[in-house]
Amino acid sequence: MSHTLTLPSGDQLHYQLERRQRRTVGLKITASGLVIHAPKRISQSHLESLIVLKADWIRKKLDSLFTNQIPALQWQDGEQILLLGNMVTLAIKHDARSKAVDYVPGILQLAMPNHNEPTAVARKVVQWYKKQALTDFTRRLALLSTKLGVSVPALFLSNARSRWGSCNSKKEVRLNWRLLQAPPHIINYVICHELAHLKEMNHSAKFWAVVASICPDYKAAEKELKAWSPQLHRM
Repeated sequence: MSHTLTLPSGDQLHYQLERRQRRTVGLKITASGLVIHAPKRISQSHLESLIVLKADWIRKKLDSLFTNQIPALQWQDGEQILLLGNMVTLAIKHDARSKAVDYVPGILQLAMPNHNEPTAVARKVVQWYKKQALTDFTRRLALLSTKLGVSVPALFLSNARSRWGSCNSKKEVRLNWRLLQAPPHIINYVICHELAHLKEMNHSAKFWAVVASICPDYKAAEKELKAWSPQLHRM
């Protein structure tokens, strides 16, 4: 949920609030700004007083984020986008009828009447990515579930701005479709992380031991994912 807090300096601070079963308040700077994870029972006034105490730190982090922000995608012919860790070139041309997206190694081809409209191009590309993500993630989920020795959970795509994946008590796994842009070993890490929750619904030492059993290099993959995140959020 989106919130705006007016700081003592008069500046306005925008943030996303996610209330969870946790004891402490967590602050996270993401590609889309400040995300706060707060205990369900903390009052809004108490929460905002804690935010004010951390205002200087938040402002420095946000300033750094926007200074180093990667340019937004232009959604035009010749634009470079990511697919499984590799750069792919958008080849967009006019056609009287909108045709299915065609992928050949290194090139994503679009033919459509409104080829000069970035919003229409973006919509078409994102639809294609979501379709490919569902196919790709389903295959990986089946393989890694077998490796872990658990039943294949139900898979849903997520559009979250601050989370790459989640797993709930109903044994449903949600994966962010934007992960399709990342290298395969990073996608595998996120899936392993969520599958481990089927055995340990927490982040205890036991949980990380389960992750390590199917993804020994998880620590390196986790660091890489953080480094890739700004790029993945361009789309």
